[in-house]
Amino acid sequence: MLKKSIIKGRGAQQNVHNRFFELSHEQRDDFLNYCAKEGEEADQNKTLYLLVFPKTIVNKVKSPDVGMAYSMNMYQGCEHGCIYCYARNSHEFWGFSAGLDFERRILVKKEAPKLLEAYIKRKQWKAYPIVMSGNTDCYQPAEKQFEITRACLKVFLKYKHPVSIITKNALILRDLDLLKALAKDNLISVNVSITSLSETTRRILEPRTATIKKRLETVKTLSENGIPVNVMLAPIIPSINSHEILPLAKAVSDAGALSIAHTIVRLNGAIGEIFTDWIQKAMPDRAKKVLHQIENCHGGILNDSRYGTRMRGEGQIAKQINDLVKLARLKYFTNKGMPRLNTQLHEVYKDGQMKLF
Repeated sequence: MLKKSIIKGRGAQQNVHNRFFELSHEQRDDFLNYCAKEGEEADQNKTLYLLVFPKTIVNKVKSPDVGMAYSMNMYQGCEHGCIYCYARNSHEFWGFSAGLDFERRILVKKEAPKLLEAYIKRKQWKAYPIVMSGNTDCYQPAEKQFEITRACLKVFLKYKHPVSIITKNALILRDLDLLKALAKDNLISVNVSITSLSETTRRILEPRTATIKKRLETVKTLSENGIPVNVMLAPIIPSINSHEILPLAKAVSDAGALSIAHTIVRLNGAIGEIFTDWIQKAMPDRAKKVLHQIENCHGGILNDSRYGTRMRGEGQIAKQINDLVKLARLKYFTNKGMPRLNTQLHEVYKDGQMKLF
């Protein structure tokens, strides 16, 4: 049972210290355009959108174990409020906390479509799949207002460039027309994150995300329209959703998913403190058990940052989880698999001479 003191509709229950403030107490506001109304209190439990003006939008991913080479994020911070989210730490670079600030201070990159177009039109650029949402969800609630993701999809379609999407929001179906057009040339794949079949668990772990029913319907609708879908069973958290691996795999396979992927939760950076505070308030009866089992997966600590082991873990509990995922693939995904995206068309359309319509 939740404690009455818990902040409803939010994942994190506090703001934690920003490690960069040890070096400087100045918040970086030279790239920010604050949209707050005069007199608004900073600690009100409201979401505040802040315009930011980056010079680039596509990032080269150097980590060798994340399954992507290039990513882009239309938003920094995420109102979904997933308590385990590794992206929380990135909010500290902007002078905010990885806790409540991450969910309530959303940085908006309105120039993303123009920056993307300039990037993929470069003479030296060779088409390679770019992942939207490598850090934060491109279909989080802010997208309903700003429609930046939709504008970026139009750029990918215009230049016949491959793109992959990671999301846990049914809002992606708003853009089904663009997704279907991209799918005709094998230019799109979608990764839908589903961590549980329990609405109770979903509301606690991911308070402002789409319901499980809507996410399964999203997988089904995308699949029926020829858009390849991989489902992210991520993260798997011992004693919270680890018992759901097989039923989750069956449900998403029945909905049309072509594959599944998973990670074992790791609480890197400030997330260890945020998660520990949260679980002591949200699940006090099992807090110690869950934390100890997470530590068991990472050599006695809450986080292991070593490439190759950080997402799969080590030890008996991690082995049980990884073995269950292997079994799920054998049981529900035999003769299924995600297609390789088409990188051959972009050069023809890059010079702008070819017209789509």
